[in-house]
Amino acid sequence: MSDAPYLTIGKALSPHLVVIVGAVVALTADLVGLRRKEPATRRRWVGVICLGGLVLAMLPLLRQYGWWTPVNLLNGTLVVDQLTVLFQLVIVALTAFTVMISMEHEIGRHVGEYFATMMFAAVGMMVLVSTEELITIFVALELLSLCLYILTAFHKSWLRSQEAALKYFMFGAVSSAFLLFGLSYLFGVAGTTNLRAMSAVLTGMDPLVGTGLLFALVGFGFKVAVVPFHLWAPDAYEGAPTPVTAYIATGSKVASFFVLLKLLFVGMPNAQGSAFWGEFSSGWTMLLAVTATLSMVIGNFVAIVQRNVKRLLAYSSIAHAGYILIGLIAATQMGAASVLFYVIVYALTNLGAFGIVAALSERAGGDDLVNFNGMARRAPLLSLLMLIFVLSLAGIPPLGGFFGKFYLFAAAVQRDAQNFGLLWLVVIGILTSAVSLYYYLILLKHIYVVAPPQEDRIQTPSSLNFGLVVIALAVVLLGVFPQPILALLTELLARL
Repeated sequence: MSDAPYLTIGKALSPHLVVIVGAVVALTADLVGLRRKEPATRRRWVGVICLGGLVLAMLPLLRQYGWWTPVNLLNGTLVVDQLTVLFQLVIVALTAFTVMISMEHEIGRHVGEYFATMMFAAVGMMVLVSTEELITIFVALELLSLCLYILTAFHKSWLRSQEAALKYFMFGAVSSAFLLFGLSYLFGVAGTTNLRAMSAVLTGMDPLVGTGLLFALVGFGFKVAVVPFHLWAPDAYEGAPTPVTAYIATGSKVASFFVLLKLLFVGMPNAQGSAFWGEFSSGWTMLLAVTATLSMVIGNFVAIVQRNVKRLLAYSSIAHAGYILIGLIAATQMGAASVLFYVIVYALTNLGAFGIVAALSERAGGDDLVNFNGMARRAPLLSLLMLIFVLSLAGIPPLGGFFGKFYLFAAAVQRDAQNFGLLWLVVIGILTSAVSLYYYLILLKHIYVVAPPQEDRIQTPSSLNFGLVVIALAVVLLGVFPQPILALLTELLARL
């Protein structure tokens, strides 16, 4: 309703406003009172302020989740329902864990600016998952992207970081142009920027709709790093400060896949086409099927030859984006629920893995595979946690990654249970998952089998260890008890 009272809009925006206030307070505190303190002390103080803001932001979100009836404000610009609130909570939690990791990682002298930029990126993600309007989607994506470009370049004296940020920015600028061009075509055909109103108008696939959809998927393909729009990811992952890499690989993926699902399932359900074997027809399922296949194959096979852990995980994330697309291609409620379940599991797993890389690489002298030699003897707790995260990424039961992949593949098989039209895609997913075991085992071999260059123990802060243990427990619990969260997601999706 476009004439919504200002009080209602204010309540709906209260979590976003709390995060913004937290960012401003953290930046001001650093500028006014913390500049002369040691870098580690500054990081901890500013990080604590940001954590306080994020915790406070959870309070109105929990209130909205428990008490509010669904609210649609300003023609879909701001939507408050249990599904959007749930994913805002996920984003706030991921941001909080990233802040905790950053507090113990060297980020240079611009401490306040670093944490404030990360908080503003969180605001962009929160807006992104709580809108059903094309212009707001684009603006939120740009806010998020600009913050991530800045964070990637935060190691100003490191040439690799500058190169990564420049490549990320150039690819991002071009992809934004493609995305805006595609969205303008969809608006031109539908005559509206509201996703639900679009779905009533876009009843088929004509040349204009196909063109708009193609360009929009190019833009989103960059955001989620799928082939052939992935070339920025390995360099950005390697060059950015490791906590930033974790944030790019987790929070931005959660928000981008969520809004992509809404665009396709809410705005364009009548332009699916078909990706069934032998029954291919134009539509977004066919486009995603090609992209998913390339991502799974190229991501996994190129990861084999990587010797840097961050680049290895970058190509792994490209492959995982391909797996996630399988759930979208299924184009069913089960497929959508499996996508949302998997992005939550994947985000937690990757955040934990990059958190350990951040903790160990500074103390081991780098983030190449050889720097992790014998780490099980030098940092046994973090090595055990890394084992959990890597096995989850590989899809080993009973961890969350296994059931995430299982539900994705099951949704594709059940989409056409009589003829198994999507079985070809599932077979590729299973085979490439087997390939991924090879490079994951290489990483574990360096940690557990290869002798360490020295025997001294690596000490890490208790707060960081606690945060990583909590993430690992969440990954284990999502594997042991996947049904409650999956049932919840299915129920919430039924109300879309």
